[in-house]
Amino acid sequence: VQLQASGGGLVQAGGSLRLSCAASGLTFSRYSMAWFRQAPGKERDFVGGISRNGGSLYYADSVKGRFTISRDNAKSTLYLQMNSLKPEDTAVYSCAADGTNYVGPETPRYDYWGQGTLVTVSS
Repeated sequence: VQLQASGGGLVQAGGSLRLSCAASGLTFSRYSMAWFRQAPGKERDFVGGISRNGGSLYYADSVKGRFTISRDNAKSTLYLQMNSLKPEDTAVYSCAADGTNYVGPETPRYDYWGQGTLVTVSS
């Protein structure tokens, strides 16, 4: 199983970025997906999750109203649209997959984790 995140980069505060997570080696539509992030020197934090069919979404309070998670099961790809970015959003963003359709913040619940992509927001 591979989960490959991409789309990170340097952006000014107030700007937008769209991250992608391409999945392979698993039946993507059978897994709920989530985004996590880890800032330098800090613990990994939950960003948000989406159910297998996209019908259920769950966001951390810190990103609610600014970030949108979506998925394309035909392309086995997860997305994270990030708007109104703030310097405190700077982190390595990673995606994770769970076979029980869990969409919450408990990291041990997730079966697979991908390599991250770095997002840097300048002030």
